[in-house]
Amino acid sequence: SSGINAEYGAFLPLSPKMGKDICHKHDRKVRRTEPRSEDIYLRLLVKLYRFLARRTDAKFNKIILKRLFMSKNNRPPLSLARLVRLMNKPGRDGKTAVCVGTVTDDQRIFKIPKLKVCALRVTERARARILKNGGEIITLDQLALRSPKGQNTVLVQGPRKAREAYRHFGPAPGVPHSKTKPYVRSKGRKFERGRGRR
Repeated sequence: SSGINAEYGAFLPLSPKMGKDICHKHDRKVRRTEPRSEDIYLRLLVKLYRFLARRTDAKFNKIILKRLFMSKNNRPPLSLARLVRLMNKPGRDGKTAVCVGTVTDDQRIFKIPKLKVCALRVTERARARILKNGGEIITLDQLALRSPKGQNTVLVQGPRKAREAYRHFGPAPGVPHSKTKPYVRSKGRKFERGRGRR
């Protein structure tokens, strides 16, 4: 059926079906689509891995790209000791460890095996120790030439929840079975003690 809009004199079809009033307040997707940093070398790596993620079917490149966007808190440093421990697992001989972050030295470990490492950054002492033991350090753009689909690589990362801030997260301190650390200067008679009725 159809009707005439008297006010405007226009001919408007009246459909029995109504449109949906969609709520648009949740439309914004909160995730990074580019790094916050303006570092030109990081931006070039993003350009390279954006191409590889699009043109190859390898999930490896998509993960690298996503990690290049991340904040520094989500790219925690990886110690040499942890790297050695991860690469000593069975089936990882001769593979390249890939870390989208910083590899740091760990003086608690004395013997370092021969390692192939690809990282955004390697600290001076860690670099010296890896190279001294016959290892090899390459950058992410060199890795893209060697293994564009991530062949013979192991993706590794530092412990994200090692930050002190994570100790304060969880059920409130004082709740039964809570292991959460309270935001108190110290534990004692004078610090945050309920003193009965005032």
